[in-house]
Amino acid sequence: MHSYPENRPAEYSARAMLNKVPEITLYFWIIKILCTTVGETFADFLNVNLHLGLTNTTYLMGSLLIATLFFQFKARKYVAGTYWLAVVLLSIVGTLITDNLTDHFGVSLVTTTIVFSVLLTVTFLAWYASEKTLSVHTIHTTRREAFYWLAILFTFALGTAAGDLVAEKLQLGYLLSAFIFAALIALAAFAHLRFRLNAIFAFWFAYILTRPLGASIGDFMSQPLNQGALGLGTVVTSALFLVTILGLVIFLTVTRKDVSTTPATAG
Repeated sequence: MHSYPENRPAEYSARAMLNKVPEITLYFWIIKILCTTVGETFADFLNVNLHLGLTNTTYLMGSLLIATLFFQFKARKYVAGTYWLAVVLLSIVGTLITDNLTDHFGVSLVTTTIVFSVLLTVTFLAWYASEKTLSVHTIHTTRREAFYWLAILFTFALGTAAGDLVAEKLQLGYLLSAFIFAALIALAAFAHLRFRLNAIFAFWFAYILTRPLGASIGDFMSQPLNQGALGLGTVVTSALFLVTILGLVIFLTVTRKDVSTTPATAG
């Protein structure tokens, strides 16, 4: 058992905590998209199929999220199961926040899109002003992790609002919408690789767009056939994606293919 000085410097504490997020690999993006799909379909399942309503569903998912984040913050390193459970719950809660604002309070999707864009921008500005970086490769202090999870919450809420706004205004259909969002993500990746688009901007741009992409995929699979979808329903779609997420998380836990091998530094 290690003993630490009572008044240890911040740099020492930072080194003691390993990076709390996974490496950005193909597995990361696959699970992230699956999580966003679950955020769309599972929220609908609880709200509509189980008749919990938006308010009770929000309380339930919010409580589970708080409990999960407690264990996430307590950990001193990245733990795949805890991390991805937090992402799934944030996806659901982010969806519910936007749904509550539009359905219960009558806030337009244009307004919610603008508001969450501003909140996300303010979060990034505060994060950078405090830490001098927005890199997800150095989430090894509690403060950086707090900024990280707050940014993720706003990306889900923004992605929901912007995705619903596009779907309602343009009425492109679920499958075409999914292709459009996937193409935009691919474009950001190409711009980064070919034209050296800033890596941090490219990452967060793609991260936001995975939310409407996942929602479009979820709606395409779960909605009725007469709406141009597959008609699998929210139960089957949610179960299918949750099982896939679980399988991938178990695989990553065993293989540790998404664990950073770069030592954390104080910078």
